[in-house]
Amino acid sequence: MERIVGIETEYGCLIRGSDTPPGHDAWPVRVKNFLFRVAHAGVLDLHYRDYEEPPGNGGFLCNGGRIYLDMGHIEYASPECLTLRDAVAYDLAGDQLLQQSLTALGVADRVSFIKNNVDHHTGATFGCHENYLMRREAQFTPAVLGTLLAFLATRQIFAGAGRVGQANPLAFDFETADPETPVEFQLSQRADHIVNDIYQWVQFNRAIINARDEPLADYRRYRRLHLLIGDSNMSPFATALKLGTTACVLSLLEKGRLPRNLVLQDAVKATRDISRDASGRWLVSLETGKTIGSLDVQWRFYAIAQKYLGNTDEDTDWLLRNWNFTLDALGKKHEALIGGVDWITKKWLLQEFREAEGLAWSDPWLQSLDLEYHDIDPAKGLFFGITPAKHIGEWNDSVRRKEAMCSPPSNTRARGRARAVRWFQAHEQPYVINWDSIACDNRDFLVMGDPLETYDAEVTAFLQRPRPIVPATRVTD
Repeated sequence: MERIVGIETEYGCLIRGSDTPPGHDAWPVRVKNFLFRVAHAGVLDLHYRDYEEPPGNGGFLCNGGRIYLDMGHIEYASPECLTLRDAVAYDLAGDQLLQQSLTALGVADRVSFIKNNVDHHTGATFGCHENYLMRREAQFTPAVLGTLLAFLATRQIFAGAGRVGQANPLAFDFETADPETPVEFQLSQRADHIVNDIYQWVQFNRAIINARDEPLADYRRYRRLHLLIGDSNMSPFATALKLGTTACVLSLLEKGRLPRNLVLQDAVKATRDISRDASGRWLVSLETGKTIGSLDVQWRFYAIAQKYLGNTDEDTDWLLRNWNFTLDALGKKHEALIGGVDWITKKWLLQEFREAEGLAWSDPWLQSLDLEYHDIDPAKGLFFGITPAKHIGEWNDSVRRKEAMCSPPSNTRARGRARAVRWFQAHEQPYVINWDSIACDNRDFLVMGDPLETYDAEVTAFLQRPRPIVPATRVTD
């Protein structure tokens, strides 16, 4: 893959039972405090990151990633990863850290973290944001952006997590669904909540691409593509497809090799229409006036990726083989993707249960099972009961690595950051840690502007530099 990638995941929290003690809505806070204060998984921020992130709201981890609270949700940001296998493994590390915390706190039987994107009861949505490092000189012309949007709108045919029902956010001028033809099941959890193609702000105008220019690196050399359209995947295979295919398309973009004449007439509408299309044709309208199926759009991207990126590295070759396999199965045999593509797996599970119990798709029982699919606890989550095809199962098992919870990737900036985290754990010294810098007080900074460097030696030398001993002010809640 050879591209820095990371994922930010917001988790829902589900409480079971009627004997839940007062303050049960504070479990995200309790788990965050346990991780930093008891499990010593990292160090808490000693400073305000912004007005919504006071000291102690979160911190950086020993694996180079970050856990913090965001509008009531606990959120995990994976460290910078350079290989596809690492990117998936360090995304899963967030699940493992949270689940181990619930087990250690003795509440895993009644408190669950849910890796999904929709609250069926309130209609609220929470995100799974993807980050891709790109060269600053990459040209985002209208045609380039339009082609990229066409890829992102159509990739949900293998990257969607699936959901029961639909949502029509009232804050925007959405067309409401025909009451005579309700949506029973759709491909994506996020599709109904995307209201713009490109926009700067996140919370109140969710776009496919977030336009904020915040590279978290040397802005003269890099930009960070920040995507809001993706679902949280339970299948590691689906996460790999989502990240890997997008990374390939960005490489084509930087090489000036994107396919031509694939700009959608309306990327936002196409995103919603594809997700809700139960026929499996997934037709979209192009700017040229032609109509094309989403599967054909993806085949065109695949063909060019195979031509220009094949035999580049092991990651890319794995990705290209499995992109081909997945597109072929989407056209011929969905069953081959059970356990690999989330929406197919979930729909198969729910359909089996629905038919056995004689339920309508609108039955609240199915919404409950929809949530249970995303429970990150292997003892309870419905996803973990699935036996996928051999090569999918082997991939899913191979990327669940315990060491990813406490050790950083060895070949990115996360390595140097993690070294600093462990040093600050052991020393009573004021510190500031950011994605692109560390500091021992407000004046003594080490800038780490290149995510492709480990900064191992630089961090070691910086931390060993003689300086006055000033006790750190520990944060309290």
